[in-house]
Amino acid sequence: MFQAIHLGRTVAGCSNVLQSIIMSRPFGTNPEAKLRRVLVVSKLTRLEFEKTRDQALSDEKLELKIRGRGSDYDAMKYYHHLHKDVEEDVVQSFRNKGVEVKIVNRLTINKDVLRWADMLVPIGGDGTFLLAAGRASHFILDKDKKVPVVGFNSDPRRSEGRLMLPKYYSTNVNEAVTRILEGNFNWMQRSRIRITLIGNNTTERPMPIDLHEYNVSPVDHEDIFPFEESEYKSSNRILPHLALNEVFIGEMLSARVSHLHLRIDNSDVITKTKSSGLCVSTGTGSTSWLTSMNRLSTSNVRDLIEIIKQCSNSDALNGIDPEMVSDEYNRNLVFLTDDPRLCYSIREQICVGVWPNPKGLESRGFAKQITVKSRCIDASLVIDGSIAYNFNDGAQALLEVHPEDALLTIVMN
Repeated sequence: MFQAIHLGRTVAGCSNVLQSIIMSRPFGTNPEAKLRRVLVVSKLTRLEFEKTRDQALSDEKLELKIRGRGSDYDAMKYYHHLHKDVEEDVVQSFRNKGVEVKIVNRLTINKDVLRWADMLVPIGGDGTFLLAAGRASHFILDKDKKVPVVGFNSDPRRSEGRLMLPKYYSTNVNEAVTRILEGNFNWMQRSRIRITLIGNNTTERPMPIDLHEYNVSPVDHEDIFPFEESEYKSSNRILPHLALNEVFIGEMLSARVSHLHLRIDNSDVITKTKSSGLCVSTGTGSTSWLTSMNRLSTSNVRDLIEIIKQCSNSDALNGIDPEMVSDEYNRNLVFLTDDPRLCYSIREQICVGVWPNPKGLESRGFAKQITVKSRCIDASLVIDGSIAYNFNDGAQALLEVHPEDALLTIVMN
C-alpha cells in the first residue's frame, strides 16, 4: 500500500512564503540590491562536444574524422559560430555595464559558481535553460537566496525557445541587458515539481543518470547535488532536482508496457494502470510534451464532426471549422506557469477488460499531488527529459508543487 503524505498548506500560507522569499533576494525587488555577478550557462555545441570527445586530435584531423563518417562539418561549424556570436554579445553587454561575468557549460557548472552568481543567463535553447533552471534550486543554494534565470535564444530561426526572452532580443542584446539593469521588466514565477521518494527501499542513495545526448561520461552530481548523510536514514527522501517542465515515469524500452499504481491527491482509491508511461506536467511544461501527446489534429476533429452528424441525423454542425476547433482545443491544454496544480497524462492508457483497475481514472486531469508506485521491470523517473532515476518494482514517489520551489525569471515584451 501507499504511504500517504499530506500537504497541510493553505493558499494564504503559500502566498506569504512566496512573498518572503522574493523580498529576501539579493537582486530583484530590493531597490538597493544591484545585479553585480552574472553566470552565463553556455550551450554545449556539437562541435565542442566533438572536440571534448577527441581532445588529442588537431582541428584539421577532427574535421577529417567528422567528414569521413558522413557528418556535415560545415553546418556543425556554422551553428557553433552562430551560437558563440550571440554569447559574445551577451557577455560583452554585461561587462560593458560593469557586471562581472563567468561562463560555464553543462560539463563545467558547479555549486561554487552557482552560489557566486546573482543571476543565471543560459544562452542557447530551451534545453540550456532547463539545465540552468535545474541547478538554480534552493536545495543547492542558500535557502534565502532565489537566483533568477533569464535566457537568450542563440538560434531563433531553428529554436522556438519558449523559455527564453523573445526572439527580438537575440539580435538586440544590449537593449535587453539595459532593461534588466534598469528593472524595466516584470517578474514571473514558474512552478516546479518536487519529488519525494517514499519507503524503506529508498535508504540506498539513488544515483542519477544524465540522458543528454552530448554527455561524454557519467556525470558526478555530487558536486552539484550533495546529499546529507541524515537523508540516508530517512524512509522518505526529497530528490535534489526540481522539474520545471515535467516528470515522466515508465519503462525505458518504449515497446514494454508500464505498470503503475496511482493515487490522485489524498484519495482512498489506488488505480492500477497499464500504459506507455505517465507524464506529470507543470504549466510551463504544458506547452511542450503535454500538448504534443494530447493535441487533436484537424483531421481528428473533422472525423468527429462527421460521426456526430451521422449519429444525430442533423446538419446542425454544418459550417463548423475543424481547424478552428482543433486550435482552440489545443490552446486549452496550456495552463498558467505559476499554477500550483499538476496536470497528469497517462500515455496510451490500456482501457480494455478490467483495465484500469478500478475503472474511472481519466487519462488526463489535474491534481494537487500524485503518488506513484512502480510495478515495472526496467523503468526510470525522468526529470525534464534529462536526469533519470531507476524506478523499478516497489519504488514509490510523491509529486507535488511547493511555492518556495518556484523558479524566478522575467517577462520582457
